[in-house]
This record gives sequence, structure tokens and C-alpha cells, in this order.
Amino acid sequence: MDALLAAYAAGGLPKSLHALVGSHLELSPESSVYVHALETALASSVDESAPVAVKNRRARLDEIFAAAPVSRAVSSEHVSDDPLMDEPKALRHFLGKSIEAMEFRTVLPGVKECRIETDDGTTAMLYRIRGGKKMPQHTHEGSEVTLVIRGAFRDETGTYGRGAVAITDEDIDHTPVAVEGEECLCFAVMDAPLRLTGPIGKYLNRFIRH
Repeated sequence: MDALLAAYAAGGLPKSLHALVGSHLELSPESSVYVHALETALASSVDESAPVAVKNRRARLDEIFAAAPVSRAVSSEHVSDDPLMDEPKALRHFLGKSIEAMEFRTVLPGVKECRIETDDGTTAMLYRIRGGKKMPQHTHEGSEVTLVIRGAFRDETGTYGRGAVAITDEDIDHTPVAVEGEECLCFAVMDAPLRLTGPIGKYLNRFIRH
């Protein structure tokens, strides 16, 4: 997790992961303190660095000024009055609308997903899992970073509540289960497909595109 926070502070994450970590920081103040310290240290190192000439300076400035400004407008629909249920601003900005306005599809009884198009080489997903329901047993061909936005889930590595981040890779074979009593809403970013395991999962792998 520290490596992920350091990459965020240095501005080295793809957009989807940047949104995930930014959302985590909104929900977990203790991590915000750590990232602020990293950003301060990075700023100090830049101040102490010798100036470096920029090639094609005029052309680069022209590109910057010609670029369209980033829109920060997001939908105001479905905003909860309960502060504990508010969606992180970083995620709303990344999506361009509220989570409730996204289109989910049912993939299993009690499990819905929404695939989010990205242009940074990652696969971003939103999951809504009814309390007590579980995801299929699976592992990964790369890494998966999952942020819990509402509710909680548990797997072989522990229990993760609101604001927690779970990081898994090809060395972890797990079966996430939503904690009973509340729907678990998660935002996940993968850099490679997941692979179902177990007798049924191995057969179904040929039909999924994650």
C-alpha cells in the first residue's frame, strides 16, 4: 500500500488508480497525512534541483494553452443526505456522474457489476454485492486494487470496511464475501484479467472477458 501511495504522491498512477487512491484518501484521513508528507518531501527535492532546459519550450506551451480544460462538473443526482454514504469526490469526478446513475448488470444472484471505459491500459469496475453473497473464487494474471466505498467484505486475507484498500495479485486465490447486513459497494482497478479457479470456474473462464 505504501508503494501505491508514494506513486500517487509522485503523480505516477494511471487515471483510474489515481481516482481510487484519491477516494481512499478522502475516506481515510490517516493515509492523507502520510501522502501529504511525501508530497512535501518531493516538493523540497524539486526546489533543490538544478534547473533543466526544456526542449521545444514554445511548442509545449502552445499545446498546454490549446488543450481543453478538464471538466470538474459531476451529476448532482442521488446525493445522499447521510455523510457516511457520500461518494468520494475523486471517484465522482472520474466517473462524471454519481454511482447510482451508472448502469449495472447482474452477473450472479445478488452480484452486479459496471465496467468503466478507460484509456490508461487498466480495467475499472464497480461492484455491488448484496450482504452475505460471495464472488466466484478467483486469482489474477496481474494485480487488482479494490476500494470499499460502502459496506464491507472479507476473504482469505482479511476483512475490509469502508475506505479500506485490498491489493491482490497472481499469488492470491480468494473468494470475497460481502459482510451480511449491508450491500458492499466496491471500486476495483485491474491491470490484467482475473482467472476463475475451482472446478466450475475453470470451465467458465473461456466465456468471461475480465
